[in-house]
Parts: sequence; C-alpha cells; structure tokens
Amino acid sequence: MAEAVYLLGSILSALCAVMLLRGYARTGHRLLLWTCLCFLGLTLNNAILFVDMVLVPATNLSIVRLVPALVGLTLLLYGLIWEAE
Repeated sequence: MAEAVYLLGSILSALCAVMLLRGYARTGHRLLLWTCLCFLGLTLNNAILFVDMVLVPATNLSIVRLVPALVGLTLLLYGLIWEAE
C-alpha cells in the first residue's frame, strides 16, 4: 500500500508540473515557470523516495532525496522574490 502512495505522489507532482508548464506556455507568466520547476524538484524527490523505501530499503538515501526538494523550493523562493520586484 505504501508503494502505491509513493508512486501516486510522484505521478501527481509530475502532473502538476506539466499543467503549470502548459499554463506558462499559454500565458507567459514567469511565476508559473518557477512553480513548475519547484514541482519538478518535488517529483524527483518523490521518485527517489520510492527508490529509497521500496527498491533499496537497506540503503539510506535521505540526503540524496532531500536535495531535489531543496533545489525546487529554493527556485520557487527565488522566483517569488524576483517577481515581487
């Protein structure tokens, strides 16, 4: 059951990223691009979570899986600050 939750989280994050990218392509609002990049980082985070917990449970990939989330959230924060000016 947990495997399905990990996969669904990754799939939904990727779906959100695709929808945000389509919105950016249609409107050109840069905040949509920054949010899309954040969701791509969260998608990678969820995918690595699946690998960590299901495929190789003996290996601790917690640092590796936190890096994409940190990069994605940093990009979103940068975009929020940049668009506020």
